[in-house]
Amino acid sequence: MSAGPAGPAEPAETLDRPLPERVRHRVVALAAEAFGGLTPAELPATLRQYARFTPSRRVRFGGNAMAAALESDAVFRARVGARLSQTAPELAEAVEHGTPPPAADPVEVAAVAFVLRPAGWAKLVAAAGEEAQRAQEERVGQERERELARLREELAQARAAARTDGERLRTELEAARKEADAVHRKLRSAQSDVRRGEAALRKLRAELEDVRAEAATARAASDGEARRLRARLAEAESALESSRKAVREGRGIEDMRLRLLLDTVLDATQGLRRELALPPTRLKPAQTVEAVEPGDPNPQDIAHRALAADDPALLDQLLALPQAHLVVDGYNVTKSGYPTMPLEKQRLRLMGGLAVLAAQTGAEMTCVFDGAELAAPVLLTPPRGVRVLFSKPGETADELIRRLVRAEPPGRPVVVVSSDREVADGVARSGARPVASVLLLKRLART
Repeated sequence: MSAGPAGPAEPAETLDRPLPERVRHRVVALAAEAFGGLTPAELPATLRQYARFTPSRRVRFGGNAMAAALESDAVFRARVGARLSQTAPELAEAVEHGTPPPAADPVEVAAVAFVLRPAGWAKLVAAAGEEAQRAQEERVGQERERELARLREELAQARAAARTDGERLRTELEAARKEADAVHRKLRSAQSDVRRGEAALRKLRAELEDVRAEAATARAASDGEARRLRARLAEAESALESSRKAVREGRGIEDMRLRLLLDTVLDATQGLRRELALPPTRLKPAQTVEAVEPGDPNPQDIAHRALAADDPALLDQLLALPQAHLVVDGYNVTKSGYPTMPLEKQRLRLMGGLAVLAAQTGAEMTCVFDGAELAAPVLLTPPRGVRVLFSKPGETADELIRRLVRAEPPGRPVVVVSSDREVADGVARSGARPVASVLLLKRLART
């Protein structure tokens, strides 16, 4: 059988009310069952995503979409009707002829009529829907009667139980009243005891507060005395430590200066001995004769060979003096020799040259850079034999160089490399020998 003949009558018949819920659910179930006999191409585009679902999942997730397709897509509805005619031919044929079996389920008849849509299908759906509604109301009424009977039986049981519980509760209430009277008597007696105890407690608390006040006063006095004694002790310890530190620092600096001066004198003596090729000997009689002895050479007298001020050999002679100390004004030298390089590379190049010079001459090397405007310490590793110092915030490199020169003991050869005239004059007054930056640059060019 086919639902084709009913096609021309469709526009003439419509439902005047929505499908009953049970009929709608059955229509959707019929459409879900019909999926198994249709290819995805035969399904509307909105329903193809449910083709792989089971019928129950199609009803659950695509119920609304299938109901809308059955209502609006005549081709899909005809295909579902054809599938229905194959699965339930007798019911489908009876519905198409307008003679549904009297014993058939009204919901099933209404669903088949909605899908096949024979002539008069709207009335058939409405009648079947009304019949299903009446059957539903009858079932609801029967369930309500059964529920009412059950509730009446439960009410009777509850009333009987309430009477029993009431008798029991009255008995228990009487016993509770008697017990409460006894408890009240005991409570009044206990309250009297509590009032007496509270009075005694208040008296004890007042005495305890007096004792605590006296103890607090005594403790405050003792704490004050202890703080005063601790303060005096701390002051004494601080003064003692300051005096010890001052003694240690003074003794350490003086010992260092004395030892360095002694090493300078000894090295000068040994150099003079090697230069004169005198064998070691004890005091000779001639040494007891008073006479004018020649003075020791110092950095100011080293130009006796008439060397030019920019001759690198002059720096070699100065550094050959015993215990010679070379102090370099770092940026003054680097900005004279290679000013276009970044400061970091200027420092590295100068320190590399000074390291070679220190290894060749054995002289002490100190390179000073201006650090007054640095936000943080410069991270670098000085090479072997070269001491690198940065001036403190608020202090220039020139001032640090002067402090280094003043720290040396009188008589030690100290050579300061700087083209700054103010620096040169200042260190010269302190006994150091100033040389120009170009002299060091020429000497480093030879290494």
